[in-house]
Amino acid sequence: MPQPEAQAETRIIMARISGVDLPNDKRIDIALTYIYGVGRTNAGIILKEAQIDAARRVNALTDEEIGKISRIIEKGTTVEGDLRREIGDNVKRLMEIRAYRGTRHAKKLPARGQRTRSNARTRRGKRLTVGALKKDDRVKLEATASTEGKK
Repeated sequence: MPQPEAQAETRIIMARISGVDLPNDKRIDIALTYIYGVGRTNAGIILKEAQIDAARRVNALTDEEIGKISRIIEKGTTVEGDLRREIGDNVKRLMEIRAYRGTRHAKKLPARGQRTRSNARTRRGKRLTVGALKKDDRVKLEATASTEGKK
């Protein structure tokens, strides 16, 4: 059944650029940062090149303006899957040539000189207590280790 024209105009269509649905209620300069590889600076450059005001909302954009933005992004910026693949390839290359940064990536430790004695919880994971064990804990640990060794 055909819809009345009044309902068709109020229908909300999400803008889709580079395979990412942009939120309708946000400003376009913020919404573009939802695309992997586009930050605040790149968003500003893209909007300036497309001659679109950064303060406009995504739902106020026309199809032509969305198309213009997507063409500019495709032409000049590596985003989403291609960028992820490129970064992954770079890390693999560092690991293959046994560069220091590559070994840090392989060990899942910070690669840019950060200290690890007191911080780096994001990379290293939950704290594990290392050191002296109480006698009962040591007995339990040895018991579990011996049962695993039999299997």
